[in-house]
Amino acid sequence: MDKGPADTPPAGPGASGTTPYEAIKAIPVRHYGRWISGVVVAVLLAWLVYAFSQGKIIWATVGDKLFDPSVLSGLGNTVVISISSMALGLVLGILFAVMRLSKNPVTSFVSWLYIWFFRGTPVYVQLLVWFNLSLIFQYINLGPIYKNETVDVLTPFMVALLGLGLNEGAYMAEIVRSGIQSVDEGQSEASHALGMTRMQTMRRVVLPQAMRVIIPPTGNEFINMLKTSSLVSAVQYPELL
Repeated sequence: MDKGPADTPPAGPGASGTTPYEAIKAIPVRHYGRWISGVVVAVLLAWLVYAFSQGKIIWATVGDKLFDPSVLSGLGNTVVISISSMALGLVLGILFAVMRLSKNPVTSFVSWLYIWFFRGTPVYVQLLVWFNLSLIFQYINLGPIYKNETVDVLTPFMVALLGLGLNEGAYMAEIVRSGIQSVDEGQSEASHALGMTRMQTMRRVVLPQAMRVIIPPTGNEFINMLKTSSLVSAVQYPELL
């Protein structure tokens, strides 16, 4: 049976004798604000470089002193006090975070008081308090265990360690507490059902999972510690400043 005109399929765009679609001409949008802001920033940067070039800075001396023994010694002390204080702050942070989450009202209140005090007072003031503690307590007397003059115990390094470490512990306590609370309570309930104690549950189950929340802000805290360590020059600790 012959096909009529109505049964003939329509010609497609690629069929012979037909005109193909016209190519789309995309015209990019001009962002004049980007060019203007770029020029402004470049001018300000050039002005800043020019201002420093006009200052009385002996750049040759800067290069000579960059690896001076006193500078390298100060850099080493800065790294040591920063790492030591951060380690102390991390240990105290875990301890006081667990105390803060305890159902014991005494330990919870003591932890809250510690965090409130050391976060609410400046680090510089705390360093000065530790530095002048020998004016209040002439001796550190722990009975038969230990007794010594406070000025001999609180060396500049120890003052810097206590000042930075105790302050950092208060901030780390809140970071660790938020990490612990991010772990679902079902994890702890399952651990208790398996016969684990609270300490085993915290050490084996909760803290490993909480680390993904704790580690990123801890890195930021360490960077901040490196900068805050310049304050210990006020207690005669010879760091990089």
